[in-house]
Formats: sequence, structure tokens, C-alpha cells
Amino acid sequence: MSRKQVSQRASSAIEIRATRSQPLGMPPARFLRDYWQKRPLLIRAAFPHFHNATTPEDLAGLACEEAALSRIVLHDPKSDRYTLKNGPFKERAFARLPKTHWTLLVQDVDKWDMDVAALLDRFAFVPGWRVEDVMVSYATDGGGVGAHVDNYDVFLVQGRGRRRWRISDDPSAPKDFRPDADLKLLRSFAPTHAWILEPGDALYLPPGVPHEGTALGECMTFSVGMRAPSRSELLFDFAEFIAEPLREEQRYTDADLAPAADVGEIDGAALARVRAALPQFAAIDPTTLRHWFGAFITRYRAANSAAPAGKPVTSAQLTQRLPQSVLFRNPWSRVAWSRAGRGADLFVAGERFGCTQDLARRLTGAREIDGAALVRQSGAAGLALIAELVNAGHYTLLRKRSPAARSNP
Repeated sequence: MSRKQVSQRASSAIEIRATRSQPLGMPPARFLRDYWQKRPLLIRAAFPHFHNATTPEDLAGLACEEAALSRIVLHDPKSDRYTLKNGPFKERAFARLPKTHWTLLVQDVDKWDMDVAALLDRFAFVPGWRVEDVMVSYATDGGGVGAHVDNYDVFLVQGRGRRRWRISDDPSAPKDFRPDADLKLLRSFAPTHAWILEPGDALYLPPGVPHEGTALGECMTFSVGMRAPSRSELLFDFAEFIAEPLREEQRYTDADLAPAADVGEIDGAALARVRAALPQFAAIDPTTLRHWFGAFITRYRAANSAAPAGKPVTSAQLTQRLPQSVLFRNPWSRVAWSRAGRGADLFVAGERFGCTQDLARRLTGAREIDGAALVRQSGAAGLALIAELVNAGHYTLLRKRSPAARSNP
């Protein structure tokens, strides 16, 4: 963040009141410049006549529809435990709910209800393709879904009733999740701001801001979420788009192949051919390309996968058993390695492990490897890696056969 942006952030108000001519409390250009994807903003009276867009009864009816995406979140305040139930729901399910501390959430209500869809007209300053949906929630007193973060921009518009919102405007706030909930709830939450929203108030939150809403009596909230695909989603879809017109006979080629210096190594010439086969990704950095290709090629068209060992072996046990054993590679586990500075990246069935170049050569060079040599030359880190691979089922310890046994059929 530049010094100018820091100064703007410090001087920007976090609470403002809307006017009839400016529902955001400011011109859209200023909002986008100072707040959009930068910091939260509470806008009082942004939608003063919108609280009757839909009713709790209509929302409950929609939650019973097969095509609607709906959830109920129940909160036990004594144990601070949250329970998630997924719809569609039967009408009788609502009669069995407690009087307080539960929330009904329904996605895409704007697709079903034109009065709710009208709310989106107020967001015309954002490109239409950025708008995901309007999710509507109904909550009884004390209801809420816990402290969490969203990975997209959201406007939380208060409908009926009141809701207390608490947020953390601290960029360094921890965002790890609780292990005991079906929802992605924050393990810890230290709010820096708290407000009570009245009907028509709106709270804008950029991506990644921890927040928690609690109903004060019965209330309804309209959440206008913005579509924000992850980079991985963009990449996967783009790769499919690029791959779709390619013909089956267009393949990786190596007509210039020279004799292999090491049978298990993915060398620089091979990576250069991979780069040539993917001109759309020519700008990818060499390390990323190497990591991806090593993982890809060792799981490519794998008909089966290794089964973990029934009884795990420790590094100490492995050290004792290896001198009398050979290390046998599972035929279903493809392996390869590539240079990583002075070390190596070992690829086994799509996974990457760091090790020495000598160990990488040994583990990829032969199906049966003398255990005594491995003990002498692997070191503690190498033996720990071998134990991990044995426990994963990629390698097996077999007792060496005696010379007499080898000579007799």
C-alpha cells in the first residue's frame, strides 16, 4: 500500500449517512476509489423503503422448493456450538425449531422474487457481471452464523428488525478456522467496530474482513454478494477452454531426444519441450513449470494408486531392517526427479518431496534398491523420507534372498 493510499485510508470515514440523491452517501466514483476492495463502510439509511421486499413466510416457502439453495444454522449459546442443516425443508421442520438462536438463509432470492431483484438496480455502478446474487436471511433473536470472512465484496442491507454487526478492520487479524464446526468459522475474533443496523442501513465489506452478525429480535438481512472467481478457478477454466479445440494427435513430442543421462531425471531439454507444447503459458516461471510437470507426469493416466501400509514403520525401525532388505517400488507408483539447485525434487505419484540428487537417482533408477546402500548414504532426512514413502505404500521392504535361494529355481 502506497503512502497516498495509507493517508486516504486514515482520512476516510467508516460511517456515513445516505441522501436521496446519493444512496452511498457519496458519488459512486468516490466510493469505488476510497472503499471498494479497500475498507468497510456503514451507510445509514441507504435503502429506507426496502424492508418489505419479502416476508419471513415467503422466504420459508422458498426454502421448501427443491430448486432453491437453503440452509438453517442453529446456535447453542451455552456451548457456542453451531449446527448446519441443508434444504430443501419440509414445512413441519420450521415448527420444530427453537424459539431463538437460529437463522434461515436462502441464496439467489433475486432469481425468484422480482421485488428483491429490484434491489440490484441500486448497484448499477458495479458491472452487472460482477453481481452474484441476493441472499436473504431470516433470524430469530440471537440468531447468527458466527464470526467468519467472505472472499468477495458484500453489501449487507438490513430489512426488517435490527441486527448487531461486529467487524475487525485490522489487516493482521488471524483468519484460521474452528475445527469443531460445519461452517468455516473463525477460531478467534477481536472486533474493532460494532454497530446496530436499523431497517434500510447497509454495511459494505470488502473481501477478507472478519465479521459477525447477531439478530436483536426477529430480523431479515439482504446480502448482495459480488462474483469473484479464485485464481485457481480462472486457471482451470482457461485451461479447459484452451484444451477444448486441440486434437488428440497433438501431443508432447521429442523427435530430438538424446540418450538419457539418468533414466529418472526430468532434464532441461524435456522441460523446454513442455514449454513449447504450451505456448499459452510461455511466461510461466521455470520452477512452477517444473513443479507442475513433475507432479502431472507421475500421476498421468494412473489406473490405480498405492494403498498405505497396514503397519507404519518408523525411521528407527527402517534403519534396522534396511540392511537385510531390498526396497521394492510399487508398480503403480510412477516416479521422476528434477534438479532443484544443489538438491532435487522427487515426484512420486503426483506428490513432490525434497531430497538429495543422489537419493532421487536411487529411488527412481531401479525397481529394487539395495537397502544396505541406502542406510549408508541416505542420512537421517533421507531415511525419514523413505519411511514416509514406505508408509504411503509407494515402496515395500522385502527381505533379501540368500545366494542359494537365488540359484535354485
